[in-house]
Amino acid sequence: RLLARGPGVAGWGVVWLGAGVGGRAPRAGPPPLLRFVRPTERLQRVLVWEGSLIDPLGGILGALVFHGVLASGQYGFAEQAAMFCGSAAVGLAGGAAGTALLWLLLRHLTLDEVLATTVQLAAVVSVAAACDAYRDDTGLIAAVVMGIALANLPGLDMPARRSFFETLVSLIIGLLFISISATVTPQSLRHVALPALGLVAALVLLVRPLVALLSTARTDVPRRERWFIGWMAPRGIVAAATASTFSAALAAAGTGGAQKILPATFVVIVATVTVYGLTAVPAARRLGVRRSARSRPLLVGGDPWVIELGRALRSAGLDVLMWAGLDGQRRRITDAGLDLAPGELLAAATGSGAELEGITDVLLLTDEDDFNALAFMTLKETVEGPVHRLAPPTRGHGVVAPYAGSEALFGPGLNRPELAHRYAAGARIVLLPAGEGVPAGHDTLFLVRPDGRLAAATEAGPPAPGAGDTAVLLTPAAPV
Repeated sequence: RLLARGPGVAGWGVVWLGAGVGGRAPRAGPPPLLRFVRPTERLQRVLVWEGSLIDPLGGILGALVFHGVLASGQYGFAEQAAMFCGSAAVGLAGGAAGTALLWLLLRHLTLDEVLATTVQLAAVVSVAAACDAYRDDTGLIAAVVMGIALANLPGLDMPARRSFFETLVSLIIGLLFISISATVTPQSLRHVALPALGLVAALVLLVRPLVALLSTARTDVPRRERWFIGWMAPRGIVAAATASTFSAALAAAGTGGAQKILPATFVVIVATVTVYGLTAVPAARRLGVRRSARSRPLLVGGDPWVIELGRALRSAGLDVLMWAGLDGQRRRITDAGLDLAPGELLAAATGSGAELEGITDVLLLTDEDDFNALAFMTLKETVEGPVHRLAPPTRGHGVVAPYAGSEALFGPGLNRPELAHRYAAGARIVLLPAGEGVPAGHDTLFLVRPDGRLAAATEAGPPAPGAGDTAVLLTPAAPV
């Protein structure tokens, strides 16, 4: 039974992993296609939230329609309504019971992140399977209810290590697509391919643009972003999992045309992913809704030399953002005319797994070596680009810093106290064309490429300069 209808059960687990965002920002970041396209921040946020919400809502709607179709062919209206409501009630009750179970486990047991993630997956699959065993195809409703409820319960932090979480989801999705694709034969596509391609044309050219137009009407979303929203709606694993489950059940019930649901859905998924995957970047480029390729570094720290580094990087054409914890440092950053990140920025990124949206590089430059090390170990999982930290005075300095295991910024010997000392002695940060070479006594801190990408010097050595690069250098200290 699990092999015949099982993709749906595991699929509910995937739906639950996506539905768990609830009222919070998605934890795993944008999907690969959006990472490749790199739309503007607000546009990406709209599409990520739509993808997070439409999968569970569409799955629930599909389950309700499925039970309505099954009931309509066998009973009168009163019996149909009773069966329909009964199926919804079983799913809601299972979701409530599963939510209570997981809440008790996560709240009262001491579980590490990997074990807690395994418990979440085991609980949702068990509850979904139990609901399906009691009444067919009610597990989807239970799984989605669990995800939405747990994500919005106060005082409950949902532990999920990003690397483990993404690996688990990718593995499940890969297995599902392989198993579902194996059930679609060339023979089953013979009389379905052309009508399905017509459906794809209608979805891509009519339905999606109309939905985008209506949903963004009377909003402040610019016209070009509306057009791109109207050209981005690839179908995925939820559609495949629900089609696999529902078509088998409808065919067993004798519903006409049920055997065509899965092949048609398979064609729609392949065609829409192909269309949007090949055209998303040209469309975004033509509409002018892609983010700039230029780096947007976040400098964490408020010492005078850090502020001067921020001003130098801004002079090199980068969109610099700064953050500091002390009020005096935050005032100095503001007085220097640099953009100051909100005070809760790092707390949100480290506490609830929110991504630092739009940030391409993080430079941890505070005078607290252990803070830099702890922030490095946390932020490297929530930032798409590189995260760098200053070197402590010695390799054994600090409680955490010696064990962070990263290449520190800048050359050997140019650690935190040395930088502060040299700056206090009169050294300054300057910009020079990299093609002119590094003057004697100067140290390379960064290279800014002609396209605005930032390359940092580390303990392994400075980056190799190229034509058109701008070097960010630290001058020698002034002679006494």
